[in-house]
Parts: sequence; structure tokens; C-alpha cells
Amino acid sequence: MSVPSGLRVLVAGGGWAGCAAAVELQRQGHAVSLVEAARSLGGRARGVEVRGSMLDNGQHILLGAYAETLRLMRGVGVDPDTAMLRLPVQMRYPQAGGMDFAAPRLPAPLHLLAALLKAKGLARADKMALARFTTAARWMGWQLYTDCPVAELLERFDQTPRLNRLLWRPLCIAALNTPPERASSQVFLAVLRDSLGAKRRAASDMLLPRLAMGALFPEAAADYLRRQGTDVRTGVKLTGFTALPDGRWHAELGGQEASDATYDAIVLATPPWQAAALLAPHAAAGALTAQLESLAHEPIATCYLQYAPGTRLSLPFYALEDDPAAGRWGQFVFDRGQLDPAQDGLLAVVVSAAAEAASLPQDALAAAIAAQLAQDFKNETFANPAWSQVITEKRATFSCAPGLVRPGNLTPLPGVLLAGDYTASDYPATLETAVRSGAGAATAIRAYAALPREKRSLSHADGASAPDSVR
Repeated sequence: MSVPSGLRVLVAGGGWAGCAAAVELQRQGHAVSLVEAARSLGGRARGVEVRGSMLDNGQHILLGAYAETLRLMRGVGVDPDTAMLRLPVQMRYPQAGGMDFAAPRLPAPLHLLAALLKAKGLARADKMALARFTTAARWMGWQLYTDCPVAELLERFDQTPRLNRLLWRPLCIAALNTPPERASSQVFLAVLRDSLGAKRRAASDMLLPRLAMGALFPEAAADYLRRQGTDVRTGVKLTGFTALPDGRWHAELGGQEASDATYDAIVLATPPWQAAALLAPHAAAGALTAQLESLAHEPIATCYLQYAPGTRLSLPFYALEDDPAAGRWGQFVFDRGQLDPAQDGLLAVVVSAAAEAASLPQDALAAAIAAQLAQDFKNETFANPAWSQVITEKRATFSCAPGLVRPGNLTPLPGVLLAGDYTASDYPATLETAVRSGAGAATAIRAYAALPREKRSLSHADGASAPDSVR
């Protein structure tokens, strides 16, 4: 269905959700303005200047199952095959007594069967438990009637302590950024369904960005939008909006090159706490504001360690066994030099669900992680990096608790939409969720634009839940 006449749409927030919404809206023929309060695009997946060079505020892994993300990347001129290193699904530890699980490039599900048969560090009981879990999950359609913590789900299926420690716990924390004791089993199963349980082997592949996160999509999206004549501004913040008698919205913008303007629709592609502050003055959005304010959040810390040029790991990344009680915080380590030659000798160590780690002084956390690397790789030079930098995103994701009800794209305010990785989805707070949400907001505005103007004020009367078709 074509849009009868394009609307003027403001997208507030230049993260992955906002950029996805702006690209889709522009393609629908709307007059889009994209504004971002920060000086750079990317939101919570952005660049940070460290010692004169740009580093990501966090190391990411994408999955081959991220179909919407990959589609939009291609649409703005980014080739995922060159922008990311594609690896078969794997969980490989450097230390003795760890696990070595790596899938060969065979059709699904043979690749996982072969990986299980050849896996090192797992006893027969561990392999049988893993096979039993995946078989039962497929039989259940990767669905639960009643959500429960991941730890409870694993106990129901008699998963072994070793399998929990070396596979399920690190996967849960990496995917949901929430410990298994309080993470949603339903969301965890959805991630497994679309990766390990997918019919295509490529869906389970792990994609490691070679480019900075900004260049991977947001900056390319902005360049694409500008070439199409779209208004894209950084350093401009939406501070509020008020309803006009004709059903449109007056946006209050602050910052450099800001100018107040009137829009037919607004997409709030900001973090949930900022969206809540913008919605709070509107009485009709009271329940939604409270819902957004009630979301709990989890931090992620990334520790960068610079070593001498030529320092390399044998693989692009390894899993690490964490044990906070023993001062072991790292969960995954990435050899940045294998992804970007300009970062030769740089290792990035990720600590997800990092509330306890983030409470430590940065120097102490970096020293503990360096010591962990030296111990696990049996290389004392890792204990003494030339420099280190810890970057902590304090509210990196929402806490993905069992039974959590998340808002949809729609709000009770006509023409005002939400977009972000916290909105209703099968997935946790991932880049794919953010991109899907942005595309969903654009789809909702397409339907909104097709309504006669006199009916638009009634279009969101059902509240904050979007229909499944726009989630």
C-alpha cells in the first residue's frame, strides 16, 4: 500500500533504532528529521575516544539470525561480508579444563551434531544432557507456557553443573545481559530457536565487527539519508513536545542548530528513561510512563588492554571462565588486531551483567582481568599491558526478567511512537531488537499516514501495545 501523502516525521535519537526508523520512513516517502543529542550517532553502541583513537563503548557479537539488521546494513551501502568476520558458532576456552566446542560448516542441524561429537572438555554425561535439552526444546517449539528463570529451566532438564558453567551460563549472560538466576527462559529459548535451532546453519554464525560500531550502520545510515535530502543533525536534543489543535505536534529542540518545528508524527528512539521523561507531561501516557520508569537495567563493562605490536591470540575470540569470588571477571576476550589491523596488539575483554565488576576502581578491574588472561593463556606478558581502559555502560540493557511486559511501538498519543531495544520482542536488548523496533515504528506510521486526518487522533486509543504486525 502506498502512502497517499508523506508526513513530516521527527525521529529523536540516532542510535540503531532511530537510524532504522529514519531509513524506513524516508523510503516510504515521508519528510524525516533525525536528531541526536550527542555529537556522534550510535546511542549505546557508539565510539569513545581513548588515547587519540576511537574505540567502541562495548565489544559486540552479532548473529547470522539478525536478518533485519543485515538487510538494513546492505540497504545503506554496508556489505556485512566485508564489514564483519563470520565464524561458525563456537565456545572455546584457552585454559586447561575448559571446553572446546566449534561447529564445522555443515548444513543444519548436522553442524551442531558434529560439534557435539567432537567437543573437548565435555564428558559423555554432559553431551547427553546437551542433546536432551536441545531435543526437548525443539519438541516444545522453543516455547514455555509459563516463564521462569533460566536456572530453573536448566534444572528441569537435568543439565550438568559443568555444562551450566561452561555453556549455558555464559550464553545466557552474553545474550540477555542478565544472570540465569533471574533471566527469562522464554527470551533465552527464542535466542536459541533462531540461532542454534534455526534451519539454516548461517543463522547460528557469529559475526564479529571489523568496523567501528558507528560505521557499521548508524553513520552509513546518516550518509544515506543525507544523500536523499533528509535532515540529520547531531548535538540537537528533543526537550519536549506539545499537541497542536490540528492534531500535529510542536517539537521543542535544544542544542546547536536547533529549531522548533511542527511534525505530524514523532518517533521517540531514545533510551526508556529519556522517553519516560518526554512522555511524563502528557496525562494520557501516564501508565506508559510508569511502565518505562519501572524497567530495571544492567551494566556491561569492556576492558581494553594494549600490548606490544604483534601480540596475537590463536583465535579471534575465546570464552573465559569467570569467578568473581576469585577475582576473575572476564567472560570473553577478543583479539581486535585480527578484526582491524590498526588495532594490532589490542585485546577487548567483556564483562556482562557487570554490576559487581563496575563497583571496582577501573585500575583494579583492569589489573584483575590482565592477571586472568596471563593465567588462562599461560603468558605472563598479558599481566602487564602498556595501557588499559575500562569503558562501562551503566544502563546498557534492561534486565530481562521472567514474565517482563515490555511496551510496544504505539503510545496513547496519536502519532507518537516508541523505538528501542526495550520494546516488545521475542528477543532481549540486542541490536536486532533495536533495528526491528525502528522498522516497526515506521510501519505503524505508514498505517497512521493512510488514515484521514480527522481519524488520526483516535488511532492510538487502545494504549501502548502495538499489534504483532508492527513489533
